Parts: sequence; C-alpha cells; structure tokens
Amino acid sequence: MKKNLIVGAFALLSICGIAQVHTPSTSTKSEVHQVVGLTDVKVDYSRPNMRGRLIYGDLVPYGRLWRTGANMNSIVTFGNDVVIDGKTLKKGSYAIYTIPKIEEWEVIFYNDVNNWGLPEKWDDSKVALSTKVKVMNSNRKHETFTIAVNNVNIDYADLEIMWEKTVVPVRFYVPTDKLAMETIEDTFAGPKVIDYYAASEYFYLTNKDYDRALDWINKAIEKSGDQIPYYFVRLKSQIQAKLGDKVAAVETAKWALALAEKANNLDYIKINKDAIKEWSKSI
Repeated sequence: MKKNLIVGAFALLSICGIAQVHTPSTSTKSEVHQVVGLTDVKVDYSRPNMRGRLIYGDLVPYGRLWRTGANMNSIVTFGNDVVIDGKTLKKGSYAIYTIPKIEEWEVIFYNDVNNWGLPEKWDDSKVALSTKVKVMNSNRKHETFTIAVNNVNIDYADLEIMWEKTVVPVRFYVPTDKLAMETIEDTFAGPKVIDYYAASEYFYLTNKDYDRALDWINKAIEKSGDQIPYYFVRLKSQIQAKLGDKVAAVETAKWALALAEKANNLDYIKINKDAIKEWSKSI
C-alpha cells in the first residue's frame, strides 16, 4: 500500500511538472500596424476592459503618471522620424506614458520600453518627447482600452488613445514628400554603383552575356571613384578569363590582389594569387 502511494505521488508530480494551466488574460495583447504615407507605424499594447468600473478620476487618477494600458509598456514604433507638436521624434520604439487631466493630457514618449507598467525609477533623460493634447469626448463608450492609428492621410495621422468616452488624439506628421522625392531622384539619376555590380555578377554566375557583364563591372569600377572595392576588380578578372582574355585577366587579378592586400582580406589575397597562377599557365 505504501509503495502504491509513493508511485502515485511521483506520477502526480510528473503530471504537474508537465501540465500547464491556460486561462485567458483580463487584458489581452494587441498589435496595430499601419502605413502612413511611406512610414510604417506599429503599436503593441494590452487592452483592459472597464468591467463596470469608473475609469478616469478613479481607476486612473487625474494628474498622476499612468502606464497607459496594462501589463508591459504600451509601445509605439515609427519607421521614420516623425514630427509631433513641432518637435522631431526620431524613428524607433517608445513606451507611451500619460498624465491624464479632465481637459488636457500630457503624452510622453519614453526611450526605455522594457518596464512592467511604470519604470521603477523615472529618468527624465529618457523622455524623447512630450506633448499636451486636448481631450475629446466620444458619443459612444469604449468598453475596451484602445490605441489606434486613425485619420490616416498622406502626410499625417492621429495616434488615438480611447477608453470610456474619452479620446486623446496625438497627431504626428511623417516625411512622405522627402522620402518620395528621394526615390524619384534616385530612380531618374540612373543605376547606382551596386546595381551595376549586382547585374554584372548575375550575368557572370548564370553564364549570360559576358560582354555586357564586363561593361557593367567597368561602369561599377569607374563610378566607385577612389574607393574601388577589391571584389569589384576580382569579378572583372573572372569575366575577362571567361571571355578568353587571360592576359587581361591576370593583370586585373594583380590589381585585385593589391587592393585585397591593402584591405588585409586573407581570403581574397589567396583566391587572387591562385587565379594568377592558374591563368598564367594559359598565356
């Protein structure tokens, strides 16, 4: 009997060690992703419910710093620099903290996003940006705490904090025109150095038109100015060898070797020495 009890106890311990109890969270995790113009915006946060409670002025006291949500930090991530209240907020991730008041909230973007609720010790140097926002009253009740990106325009959108019948819209502006003009200017300026190299390498590796590959790598080298990468010159020597011009291939490989030695790249030093030795046999 005693032996059976011991075996049963071990079996129970084994089951307890393996099994896990899963229950739903009262504040569910949520993720928002929105593109504003050409800027990615992401919000990760937890969503508590009212559950019959009075929120502002009670559960969330006025005039005190609030975690703005539940559990871990509510985090917003901007893919590009944005402008809020005339101030630039650099691209990156920020914890959202607020100080609610009846008519106006202070919204704070905090650099440290690894806190459960409020930081144990507040550090003013980690405040990337703060702004004051007028409170709006909603016609409908928001039972579940919500952070959304609304009123999406080409150049701006509102990061809206909503709960109970309160809406706090934080307008942010994105650099759409700047980004669009950069892509337009880059496109019409023609291929970049790396584009010529990539096209040449593709033609070489897939045994396509070696003459075109040589033309492209020459343009890549020419456009590199005084900072010619040794692997550009190495590719040129390989293409020349494929075209049967071993004399030119050896001379180019010697150039690639000198650049590799200057960069102290041991791998490229070896492969260029090996290539020179091999191709020289055919001259």
